[in-house]
Amino acid sequence: MRQIALYGKGGIGKSTTSANLSAAFAENGLDVMQIGCDPKHDSTRMLMHGRWIPTVLEQMYERKDLEMDDVIFTGFGGVRCVEAGGPEPGIGCAGRGIIATFQLLEKMKALNGDVVVYDVLGDVVCGGFAMPMRDGYAQEVYLVTSGELMSLYAANNICKAIARLSERSTARCRLGGVICNSKNMDNERELVAEFSRLIGSKMVQFVPRDKAVQAAEVNQMTVIEHAPASPQADVYRGLAKTILANDDLRIPTALDLDELEKLARAYL
Repeated sequence: MRQIALYGKGGIGKSTTSANLSAAFAENGLDVMQIGCDPKHDSTRMLMHGRWIPTVLEQMYERKDLEMDDVIFTGFGGVRCVEAGGPEPGIGCAGRGIIATFQLLEKMKALNGDVVVYDVLGDVVCGGFAMPMRDGYAQEVYLVTSGELMSLYAANNICKAIARLSERSTARCRLGGVICNSKNMDNERELVAEFSRLIGSKMVQFVPRDKAVQAAEVNQMTVIEHAPASPQADVYRGLAKTILANDDLRIPTALDLDELEKLARAYL
C-alpha cells in the first residue's frame, strides 16, 4: 500500500490536486482512499459531487459505537473518502480531529487498499498536522506550491519538518517531489524547478492554471470526471503516473530565509 501525503500552504490547491490525483488513480483500477486532514473538511467534496460528508470528529461527538459506514463514504471512481474535521475555530486544537481519525481507522483496520492519499495543511508546527509524517502514515510527501514567496516559505518549512522527523524510528517519511500549482506568474516553472533542485529534490509536475478546474468545481466534480478529454485532465493523469513510478524519495535540505528570498528575487 502506497501512503502519499500532499502538504502545502492553505489555499494553494492541495484539495483540488488531491481529489484529481485520487480520481486518476481510480481510473487506473486502483483501490484508493483519500483522507482530508483539515478542519475545513472540504478535501473530498468534489469526489462526493458537492456533498459535505460528516467528519470523524463530528461523529465521535455524537456516538461511541461508530461503524465504517459512518465515517467512510464512497465517491467518484469508488474512492473511499474520509474527513478528519476539527473543532470550531477558537475552541480547541485543530489537530485533534486528525489524531482521532487515525486512531479510529486503525481500530477499524480500514487503512488499506492500493493507495491512501492524505491531504494535509501546511501548519507543521502543530503536532496534529505533523502526525501523518511523525507516526509513519505519510511515507511519501509531495509539496504543493506556486511561485509565490509565502507558498515557497511554507514548502520550505515542511522540508524542515521532514528532515527533523526522518530521524525518528517511527517516521518513514521522505520527500517524493514538488508539484507546482501555477498562479500564472512570470518564470514560475523555472523558479519552482530551481527551488526543488536546491532542497535536493525535483519538480514532478507543473499544473497550469486552467479554466477547466473552475468549471469542474462549479459543477461539483473533479476535472477527471467533468472534462475527461481535456488537457488539464491529462496533466493530473500524468502526475498520477509519475508518482506511481517514483521511487526517488529523499530527505530534503531546507533553505534559510535569505537564500529563499534571494531565489525569489532572481526570478522576478
